[in-house]
Amino acid sequence: MTHASRRLSIVTAVLLFTVAVTAWADFVVEDWSKHANGTKGIPPGWEGQKWGQPAYDFAVATDDGRKVIHLKSRDEGSTISKDIKGKINLKDTPILEWSWKAVVLPKGGDSRRKELDDQAVQVFVTWPRFPEMVRSRIIGYVWDTSAPAGTIAKSEKTGTVTYVVVRSGAGELGKWFTERRNVREDFRKIYGEEPDNPAAVSIAIDSNDTKSTAESFVGPIAFKKP
Repeated sequence: MTHASRRLSIVTAVLLFTVAVTAWADFVVEDWSKHANGTKGIPPGWEGQKWGQPAYDFAVATDDGRKVIHLKSRDEGSTISKDIKGKINLKDTPILEWSWKAVVLPKGGDSRRKELDDQAVQVFVTWPRFPEMVRSRIIGYVWDTSAPAGTIAKSEKTGTVTYVVVRSGAGELGKWFTERRNVREDFRKIYGEEPDNPAAVSIAIDSNDTKSTAESFVGPIAFKKP
């Protein structure tokens, strides 16, 4: 083999290895590291909602040594979303991992009831389908005030959303938790079929139905291998 051939073989092997590693790599949706502390409102790279009157009382901060976004709500609901279309393969990285801390829960909030559909912190994964307002599929991982952890309930308020209650109640307020959910398995359980790759991840806080207040923090969010 000539020197040129050997060099070509090495380059090809490196490229193939890089492609293989990339295909199986974790995908970080957000870790807040590129945002300066004190950045308020909708962070760069995220989009706001197209309904209601959101206050976006959000601020990037450092809490317990970690970079986070700090969410507050007073009788309103605010949602921000990030486009991940074409950026993950759910078969390779089905695990959604995020950290969060709830500080104030909306008074009497209950994901199972339309008139009380508020949560201190929500992490949504979205599969849009036309027309999006009625046919999209959205799984919302929430910290609920009243519904027990483990509850899976379709929102009575927003028909495209199914809630998965990951944590519940005030017993663990003020503590950081890292959560891991197999989104692929959750989708199969809820919808009874294999999911496509999701197109967006959203973070939200909501207190308008209970006309109360809520406060929480969200840290890094990523899709990972099992």
